[in-house]
Amino acid sequence: MTHTYLDYAATTPVDERVMAAMQPYFTRNFGNPSSPHHFGQQAEKALEKARRSLADQINAHPSEIIFTSCGSESDNLALRGIALAARQEDTGNHLLISPIEHPAVLETAHQLASLYGFEIGFLPIDHHGLVSPSDVQSNLREDTILVSVMGANNEVGTLNPLSEIGKICRESGVPFHTDAVQFGAHFPVDVAELQVDLVSLGAHKFYGPKGVGVLYVRSGLNLRPMLTGGSQEFGLRAATQNIPLIVGLAEAYQLVKVEGSIRISRVLPLRDQIIQTILKEIPGSQLTGAPQKRLPNHASFVFEGVDGNLLVQVLDTAGFACSSGSACKTGDPKPSSVLTSLGYQPGLALGSLRVSLGKDTSEEDVERFLKILPGCVAKVRGLTS
Repeated sequence: MTHTYLDYAATTPVDERVMAAMQPYFTRNFGNPSSPHHFGQQAEKALEKARRSLADQINAHPSEIIFTSCGSESDNLALRGIALAARQEDTGNHLLISPIEHPAVLETAHQLASLYGFEIGFLPIDHHGLVSPSDVQSNLREDTILVSVMGANNEVGTLNPLSEIGKICRESGVPFHTDAVQFGAHFPVDVAELQVDLVSLGAHKFYGPKGVGVLYVRSGLNLRPMLTGGSQEFGLRAATQNIPLIVGLAEAYQLVKVEGSIRISRVLPLRDQIIQTILKEIPGSQLTGAPQKRLPNHASFVFEGVDGNLLVQVLDTAGFACSSGSACKTGDPKPSSVLTSLGYQPGLALGSLRVSLGKDTSEEDVERFLKILPGCVAKVRGLTS
């Protein structure tokens, strides 16, 4: 049986062009960029070329690009780095975030609260998971040290109004961080236009390798490093840089810039076809997240009387790889905290399904999926009734 992958919000395959760009740095150009000899110099050139490329793509300066191991590490560095610098300088104690951020933001904020005494403020969200700029404005305090709102929710796909939030934060003098791991896989990130101060990206969401990410840090911001021991990455992340993966990240993001609009035009009608067909043909189905202001490749649902994890298993047996809510929650019997935060009852929240498309997903893939899904849902309902 041929298996069809429909879980691109979880991860993506590495593009062959990205593989080709990385390959020499695994073998021929393998030097440590901190070494002064020829091999080290070649690695350092590749590192700085990748840094300049990323900076150019997001309208930043190369000194504002910090390479990390993943989007989660970037989120951790943004929150902990800002918070601990604020504690040292006694400039504030209040973190303002949305309640449906990725766990890399939520758990970091909770740890800062429990271990260091920081105060977390949670922004209101609507039933789709949308943050209102006016609510950001009204919840800012004199001691607010950071606002963190994700560009697009990984579980329900809703897009947030980053530039409007950024404008409010900039006018108030409060640093604004966005987890753009999902958002940046599809849309251009212009840090000046969005008025963001910190941006997290992860390569494996846009056909780059796993194990490498970026944190944009606006010049002038004061952060404390989380990894200490060396002066790499302008003193914000000690560790020998992973040159092959960094080269791959830069190449993959360049391809997003060049091909992003083409990719969106391919997946958007397929996404809409999935949404329209499921809502029409499967009784007891509801779309989660915003109907229009959502990721172009992302469709997410809840089904009455369905165990979402069991549905994912049945679909896998039928040859389709999907997710029940966030990939980070697969196998978790508890209802999705994102969906319960959006107002869904726990029983209904357990019946979630996320379908996310890729640049190579075909019309035939979608048609075959839509043909078998109603029977899979009915089968799961029969098993759990």
